[in-house]
Amino acid sequence: MTETISVNGTQCPIPADPRVTLLDFLRHDVGLTGTKKGCDHGQCGACTVIVNGVRINSCLSLAAMHEGDSVTTIEGIGTPDEPSALQRAFLEHDGYQCGYCTPGQICSATAMLQEIANDWPSDVSETLAGPMKISDDEIRERMSGNLCRCGAYANILDAIREVATEKSE
Repeated sequence: MTETISVNGTQCPIPADPRVTLLDFLRHDVGLTGTKKGCDHGQCGACTVIVNGVRINSCLSLAAMHEGDSVTTIEGIGTPDEPSALQRAFLEHDGYQCGYCTPGQICSATAMLQEIANDWPSDVSETLAGPMKISDDEIRERMSGNLCRCGAYANILDAIREVATEKSE
């Protein structure tokens, strides 16, 4: 029986080499190059993907650790013809400049909005019990693992705030 990982709903065989990172598996074996290799040390967030509903740095995780897991990459969040609400907001608010960090930012923001909906507190949450309130400080704290070398943070914040506000209404 072949061990597989579900990537954006498609079953993909895990590579035989147990040293292959989830990031390299996604880019080289599956051919999904939207997930970026930035620092390769888990410090920049460019490689952020969603595994079983939780965002992770794919450069720090081995593909072999994810047998049976469900992985969502930027390619699984929206398409050019039907972008997600966050992808549309990033475009409308110019939440990218060079665009290198954008896939990781959008994957992280997608999972972050679900964390807030699930009432998971952060270090800056006013309470440990829900409902979680969406504030700029809350968004900044939760997105702090995703760096943008171009400095588009204000625009990224505006895009996420817009979508978060729409979801809370």
